[in-house]
Amino acid sequence: MTTVRVRLTLVYSGLFLFTSVVLLVIVNTLMRQALDARIARFPLPPERPPPAPRLGEPEPPPPLSELVRDVIHYQWDVSALTIGALTLVSVVVGWVVAGRVLRPLHRITATAQRLSLSTLHERIALTGPKDELKELADTFDAMLDRLERSVEGQRRFVANASHELRTPLAVQRTAIEVGLPEDVGEIRAKLLLHNHRMERLIDALLALAQAGHGLRERSPVALGEIVRLALADADADGRGPTGVTVTSRIAPFVVRGDPVLLNRLVTNLVDNALRYNHSGGTVDVTLADGVLTVRNTGPEVPKERFHDLFAPFRRLHTTREQGAGLGLSIVASIARAHGAAVRARPGPEGGLEVTVAFARDAR
Repeated sequence: MTTVRVRLTLVYSGLFLFTSVVLLVIVNTLMRQALDARIARFPLPPERPPPAPRLGEPEPPPPLSELVRDVIHYQWDVSALTIGALTLVSVVVGWVVAGRVLRPLHRITATAQRLSLSTLHERIALTGPKDELKELADTFDAMLDRLERSVEGQRRFVANASHELRTPLAVQRTAIEVGLPEDVGEIRAKLLLHNHRMERLIDALLALAQAGHGLRERSPVALGEIVRLALADADADGRGPTGVTVTSRIAPFVVRGDPVLLNRLVTNLVDNALRYNHSGGTVDVTLADGVLTVRNTGPEVPKERFHDLFAPFRRLHTTREQGAGLGLSIVASIARAHGAAVRARPGPEGGLEVTVAFARDAR
């Protein structure tokens, strides 16, 4: 596939070659006609065979018509060599000129490839004459201004919603725990359960929104320590069925990202592996060379449901404590924000094997 720069160079050189050949043909043809017309004005005596030259005498000059033919041939040869050399020069000059013409486009392309939701403050700020390329760059900058304002508005909404939604739930939980008497324990426990589920749903939605808006700042994060903390918290909480064995192999790895979101990613993977398991099952967590793998036993996932794994509000199984269906959706969103690839496949003994591969340049 040829680039625009190559095509522009070929166009420049082709136009130069075409105009040069046309000019050469016109000049040489007119010169030949002018010489023939000038010779025709002076009638010459009929040509006779030249006498044989004597010893030591120079050869007689050739006929005038032959001299004209030799001059025209020499003119064609010199013009062809000159055009050939200038064509090579035009290719080099055309390549340089095309590069200078396309330099603003390369700048626009580089800026567009570098942009993400966390770098929307960057602008092209192209300087120079107000031509079509300057207009294109200014239009792109104006679009980035509108997009940045929209993203900032969404971030402010998420921050406000976080406060406005959590406060009444906390008040409601306190009222249930303090205000209801002990003799309505079943109703009290059910209200607290639903309150707890609502808090988890709101936390999940806010985490999903935050990850979808990208990372504003990145810092070095020891992913291995986050995995160890998530496993310790899961063991302390006693999540999942009884008798589940958790094994882990963790190698040090540093990721540049958000520690809170990365902790949520690992916690969701471990929580899903424990929640969707069976008594006496296993959970295996591995972190090696920047690839986090969480494998569990449990119910088999039908192949036709695999496309629903990372979709929000999709529940594949019913458990004792029904989730909101956002766990793997949050994992996928956080992974995308950190430039990681997520893949899921069925486990050899049922359950799932979820892999999150972090890129090397994310260090």
